[in-house]
Amino acid sequence: MAGDAWFEGDLLSNGIRIHYRRTGSGDKPALILLHGFSDNGLCWLPVAQALEADYDIIMPDARGHGRSEAPVGPYGIVMADDVAGLADVLGLDRPILMGHSMGGITAFTAAGRYPERFRCILLEDPAMRTPEQERALEEAAKEREIAEGPRDWGAQLRQMRELPHEEIVAIGRQQSPNWPEIELGPWATSKQQVSLNLLNARFDRGESWVEVLSRITCPVLLIVPDLALGGITTPEAVQQASSLLGTLEVATIPGAGHNVRREQFAAFMEAVRAFLGRYGS
Repeated sequence: MAGDAWFEGDLLSNGIRIHYRRTGSGDKPALILLHGFSDNGLCWLPVAQALEADYDIIMPDARGHGRSEAPVGPYGIVMADDVAGLADVLGLDRPILMGHSMGGITAFTAAGRYPERFRCILLEDPAMRTPEQERALEEAAKEREIAEGPRDWGAQLRQMRELPHEEIVAIGRQQSPNWPEIELGPWATSKQQVSLNLLNARFDRGESWVEVLSRITCPVLLIVPDLALGGITTPEAVQQASSLLGTLEVATIPGAGHNVRREQFAAFMEAVRAFLGRYGS
């Protein structure tokens, strides 16, 4: 499935064992791909295959995911320190970060915490909500808990962990009929690997994303899907991010929901290549 020359290994970063895959040996600009919640590094397979000729691509499994260590906690802001540690251990010179959803939060948090360390960052529909939106969501969740009782939001993932691989593939095919077939195998494997410690964890985001973004100095590409199709980056968040980041570029991808690259791969890659052509070398 992966390239013949791809390397797979483990390293110690920020006190835990991180599993990763790598397409190159350090003779090209380094690009770290950070996956979303409950995925794993290999869920970036089509993107890595498309870019490996020009970039040394590293695909880590985040803590609690894939074959990386799954501590009881913490989760959240600490994952940005995991990425910075991984870059240090591998000796990467100002790597590029590209992250989806949770991985997007990790990417911009790392760039805000370590503003001189990263060349540029690309964010695929991260959860960038205004403080007012965050408070509204928290209040709605509390009201729903009072009315309906606590929700086990990880119930489906807990169930899928125990299913045969092909049954999970079938679930993915049914849930996301517009995804290319190449996406379904890694996605299914990641669901088998997701840790119960992750599913039981509370994510500590630390300071707000507004404060984090205000410290980013490198170029940023924000890839925005259609809210009506399941995207989570609102126009208000885009506007606020634009006011904080003079380096921000926005690529709106029609016809895509939260999983932009899986639903509109060609348009996604066009935006990514154009941005990397300006800032990635």
